Amino acid sequence: MSAVRRYLKAHRMTVVDVPAWILGMLASVLWIAPFIWMVSTSLKPREQVMTRYVEWLPSSVVIDNYVKVFEQPVARWALNSFIVSIAATAIGVLLGAMAGYALARLHFPGKRLVFGVLLASLMIPTEMSVVPLYIAFLNVGLTDNYVAIVLPSIASVFSMYIFRQFFLGFPKEIEDAAAIDGASRLGTFFRIALPLARAPAIAATILLFTANWNAYLWPLLIVFTEQMKTLPVGVAQFAPVTGAHTQISGFGPAMAAVTLLSIPSLGVFLLLQRYFIEGVTRSGIKG
Repeated sequence: MSAVRRYLKAHRMTVVDVPAWILGMLASVLWIAPFIWMVSTSLKPREQVMTRYVEWLPSSVVIDNYVKVFEQPVARWALNSFIVSIAATAIGVLLGAMAGYALARLHFPGKRLVFGVLLASLMIPTEMSVVPLYIAFLNVGLTDNYVAIVLPSIASVFSMYIFRQFFLGFPKEIEDAAAIDGASRLGTFFRIALPLARAPAIAATILLFTANWNAYLWPLLIVFTEQMKTLPVGVAQFAPVTGAHTQISGFGPAMAAVTLLSIPSLGVFLLLQRYFIEGVTRSGIKG
């Protein structure tokens, strides 16, 4: 017991924190187990994919599944996904910051109503807006290009909300000092408020990049040629098809393709996770 107490004291934990810590560890194991299984399966030969006993680690490591994946134009799909994700994320963060700043600082009729409507829009499933949006894009002839893929995702309510909550707690004295020096409202935003909003900007970047990188339904509808496919749309063709033999032979390449798909968004999160937690925490300062 003394060793346990020393450990708790060294990590600034109390006895009350132990159950929460245990639950957190269990949740972490449940979260990471499918990822480990996915990577392990992608490195297994076909005869080891479907076995009677669970094998978390492959007894022999092969890269045949990845070779089969790269027989397709994966590099082109990945390039398309990077272009779409980076462009949509950059524009989405900027627009979210501007909208959040306006809702936090400016005074105009119906501001609370506008904010309420934006939050209410989060309850509308994406699938309900896809069909009318698709028809509208067909009518204007905007299909099968980067603009068509990026445009619907640049306005993010999540990004707006994170920035709004941050700017509600932003010191007004800084803005007042800038106004005395002759800075306009727009100049104050770009020169002072936005550069100091690093934490919410990084949190919004992670959320938007992950959402845009993993987007599947809209690119599937709006893209008609192989050259404009994004990685999630291309990876979908590796899914095992009907039939016992084809399913077994398809699991390995499918897991290899999904592993490649998950690396960028996971890497962005791991790289910026500290700032992400800080940004999400700050977003709850004021309502």
